[in-house]
Amino acid sequence: MTSLKSEVSLEVPVGAPAIYAVLADGWSYSSWVVGNAHIRDVDPEWPAPGSRIHHSVGAWPVNISDTTVVRDSVPDRLIDLEAKLWLLGTARVRISLEPLSGSSTRVVMQEGALSGPGRLMPDILQRLLLGPRNAEALSRLADFAVGRARQP
Repeated sequence: MTSLKSEVSLEVPVGAPAIYAVLADGWSYSSWVVGNAHIRDVDPEWPAPGSRIHHSVGAWPVNISDTTVVRDSVPDRLIDLEAKLWLLGTARVRISLEPLSGSSTRVVMQEGALSGPGRLMPDILQRLLLGPRNAEALSRLADFAVGRARQP
């Protein structure tokens, strides 16, 4: 198992099922994942282990098409992903949901390079590069989950 180099967390004022519902909706991925530009397809069994999101990264006209694969998933508790990015390699991204109360959840996002040039970066550099990006991703995920929870 690879070491996850970066960890950020955020307390979100909704229950874990509301947050997991966003994670389980592969089509919402580009709404909260920083750098993800477009979802091309989502396997029907998403977020079952082995299922994939087919996405594009980057700004037009320089879009790179790739996939993210579910390594593990436990409803209302976690999703563990392997994100691929063409020649740059792969990264492991683990999002854990820790219920604090019926209406509040601590969301923890951990990430680390699995393969490619990112594995050559010192741990401190990975943390410096991934931390702010993942903090923004958690903020977007929280806004998305809270907004969905408010809808009738």
